[in-house]
Amino acid sequence: MNIYVGNLLREATEDDVRQAFEAFGQVTSVKIIKDKYTGDSRGFAFVEMPNSREAQSAISGLDGKDLKGNTLKVNEARPRSDDRRGGGGFNRGGFGGGRRY
Repeated sequence: MNIYVGNLLREATEDDVRQAFEAFGQVTSVKIIKDKYTGDSRGFAFVEMPNSREAQSAISGLDGKDLKGNTLKVNEARPRSDDRRGGGGFNRGGFGGGRRY
């Protein structure tokens, strides 16, 4: 199961997150999301746990708990939408600004 971990302290490491989740079961991977320009943590991560029961236990046990000074927000990760930029997707032709007559 893929788990979203939010409100991470920017200084938190993947090892910090892994240790917190391993208290509930096996952890396959931990990925802290970083800014592609600065390399700094964006304050959230994804944790993969193969056992659903252990993953649910970790979500229940860690949501609202403290990790290095911040209160975590932990829940099951939602799949990405196809349109990552958001917006309505209307009128995306090659006409940049100005009026059309």
